[in-house]
Amino acid sequence: MSGVLSIVPAGVITGDHVRKLFLYAQEHGFAIPAFNCTSTSTINAALEAARDAKSPVIIQFSQGGAAYFAGKGLANGNQEASIAGAVAGAHYIRSIAKLYGIPVIIHSDHCAKKLLPWFDGMLLADEQYFKTHGEPLFSSHMLDLSEEPKHENIEICVKYLERMAKINCFLEMEIGITGGEEDGVNNEGVDNAALYTQPEDIWDIYTAFSKITPNFTIAAAFGNVHGVYKPGNVHLHPELLGKHQEYVKQKLGTPGNKPVLFVFHGGSGSSPEEIKTAVGFGVVKMNIDTDTQWAYWDGLRLFYEAKKGYLQAQIGNPEGADKPNKKFYDPRVWLREAEKGFIKRAHTAFQELGSASKL
Repeated sequence: MSGVLSIVPAGVITGDHVRKLFLYAQEHGFAIPAFNCTSTSTINAALEAARDAKSPVIIQFSQGGAAYFAGKGLANGNQEASIAGAVAGAHYIRSIAKLYGIPVIIHSDHCAKKLLPWFDGMLLADEQYFKTHGEPLFSSHMLDLSEEPKHENIEICVKYLERMAKINCFLEMEIGITGGEEDGVNNEGVDNAALYTQPEDIWDIYTAFSKITPNFTIAAAFGNVHGVYKPGNVHLHPELLGKHQEYVKQKLGTPGNKPVLFVFHGGSGSSPEEIKTAVGFGVVKMNIDTDTQWAYWDGLRLFYEAKKGYLQAQIGNPEGADKPNKKFYDPRVWLREAEKGFIKRAHTAFQELGSASKL
């Protein structure tokens, strides 16, 4: 037996299994899509798509998405809804992931400095879960302190990484800023120079983190922007990742061509060529949110347009004034159409990132 399932099991994976998967992906020239999910419906769609594509998958929660998962009616002044939603989502994924027969990574997305109470709550849940199960509840978490000075970014990350290493939990960090706007974090007006990370930055992070654990990834900025923009408005330079790898390789004096595990943020709307270049230089994870949000809505939109005459009242449609419409407005029907839209876009991601048929 060869392929991903020969090195890691199906179901939620953590710790060394996550690292094995990332290294395998890097060695075999593919990356794993990370889908932002906000509900059991979007989680199910991501898992189904990955199963059918025969690919591992990453399911992640943003702070806002986690709060939505818990319920929009909950207060969130102290991040209590975001903590509860992320934890509930992680438990839900754990309860069904193995049934899909694929490796699944549970991840939390961008956590800025002002959102650290959310991070603290999830990490506490990890530690509690570890006491009983010998592994963290989540596979990994992301700290996005890219708006802070570099030394502070690294210092805070190291503090958390020391704690996370004790429970075999991965850390993803960001250096350099991803432009655009996502989930309430607005970087649309940042200096263009901040969109490009320098090789020295990568080396400083690599040396600080490696003293603690090898279980970390770096989201380096190479012109990335959240959201979708007109062609020509975003200038990605994924070839910079190759320069970062070469710089770290020379500093280490080792034969490995890609010592750093990179993450691609702001991937929605990227060309297949840009994605292929980034993966070739060591990207093992790419975030996808904007495109699947649209695809989920578009699936519903197309259903409504096709069945509009059946969705105006409980009774009465083009077939007759007394004909019932329950089989059209049942949430299981139209939500499924939204899921189909998500699934279709997810398959594009598996193909572009090269992770399809890798089990």
